[in-house]
Amino acid sequence: MARSKIADLSKEKASLPRVLLVQMDSAQPGALCSALQRNGFEVRATTTVKQAVLFLTAEKFAALVCDLHLPAAGDGFTLVNAMRHFHPDAVTMIMSNYPALKESLSSLLPQADEILVAPVPSAEVVTLLRNRMGKPKRSVLNAFEPIATVLERHSHKTIAEWLTRVNNNKELSGIPLSDQERTGHLPRLLQELVQRLRTAHLDEGTAKVSMAAVAHGKVRSQQGYAAAMLIEESRILQVCIFKTLRTNLSALDLSLVLTDVMTIADEVDSQLRQTMTSFSEKAARPPMKRWSSAAS
Repeated sequence: MARSKIADLSKEKASLPRVLLVQMDSAQPGALCSALQRNGFEVRATTTVKQAVLFLTAEKFAALVCDLHLPAAGDGFTLVNAMRHFHPDAVTMIMSNYPALKESLSSLLPQADEILVAPVPSAEVVTLLRNRMGKPKRSVLNAFEPIATVLERHSHKTIAEWLTRVNNNKELSGIPLSDQERTGHLPRLLQELVQRLRTAHLDEGTAKVSMAAVAHGKVRSQQGYAAAMLIEESRILQVCIFKTLRTNLSALDLSLVLTDVMTIADEVDSQLRQTMTSFSEKAARPPMKRWSSAAS
């Protein structure tokens, strides 16, 4: 009889929807866990991303409820992306202590089902969770794209934005050039950046030789640029690249953005260094002398 009751309890527990609860900022860390358990949920609770990842890769989950900061800003993003990968049908809820972030988070994290401003009453979380789980899961999820793909597709917009900013810069626009002369180097520089982003990050921090950057330095020397103007051009390019990413942020996989942004900054800095070296060598090289037949 006792064995039968134990077996029945095991079956009942196995049928309960399992929730992964990851909290660090809560003033009452056990309150939500208890509320979920009282309302028919099986709960796996932890305070660390590492343990949460171990849970979600080893067990089946119907929902994730987690803080945004665990403790680093955006750790909640990592867990939501991981839950989407391992349990695509699971309900995901993010909690943040910053009310001003709710609207921006809703656009930055479209793959989360709910963005909640803490403190949230436990009963409200339980109700939202039940309502979400009672609805059919949306059939169309956002298809995220690599940063390289987005930059490649919008390269013409990035270049157009760069040209507008340069034309509005009094110093840079002081040298009369056609649009083609001013932007001719950019398609190749951006293509080299895209190629590096598509390469496995095994040699991070070791940018390759940029023939486009070397050629750009020589051309700018002939056009009468000063070294400081090359630095300003490069700064504007980074601004325009990041504006392109910001405009298309909802299409990007946020779990990869930080790594790719570091790669972008390193590549643009490397291109600038090679441009400056080429520019300096060209400026320092004396004109070649023509020898007459008499001198020989």
